[in-house]
Amino acid sequence: MSRLHQIDDDQVVQRFFDHDYRDRGIVKWQGFYLSDHTAALKKQAKQEAQRYPAKPHQSLAEISRRLNQAFANHLTVSIQMGTRDVNGQYQPDLVGKVRGYQDELIYLDQHEVVMENIRHVAFIDGNGHQSKTAL
Repeated sequence: MSRLHQIDDDQVVQRFFDHDYRDRGIVKWQGFYLSDHTAALKKQAKQEAQRYPAKPHQSLAEISRRLNQAFANHLTVSIQMGTRDVNGQYQPDLVGKVRGYQDELIYLDQHEVVMENIRHVAFIDGNGHQSKTAL
């Protein structure tokens, strides 16, 4: 190819990009989400859509009684905390066995729970369901 022909081609290409080509910007990349990314987005949306209804607020005496009973009998409990997320929703219950306590702290498997933040305590039966009374 001659040098003159190459210069002419470069000018045609440059003119095309300067005057005719319309870049769609980010739109052209929208179809390139990775499957891992879309799976993570779906999982996040599912978690955000999940609601945890408020359980009856128990007195401190009732909460203490249930936690003591669970500790003494090695029972599994479900604890709903009184704290809410930024959307005003309750968080999932903490489930586990009461491993001990110190002052206002309750040790529930891997969690340390402040007694005054507990809203509701329920016992969990062998099938993983909440029960009103100890087993």
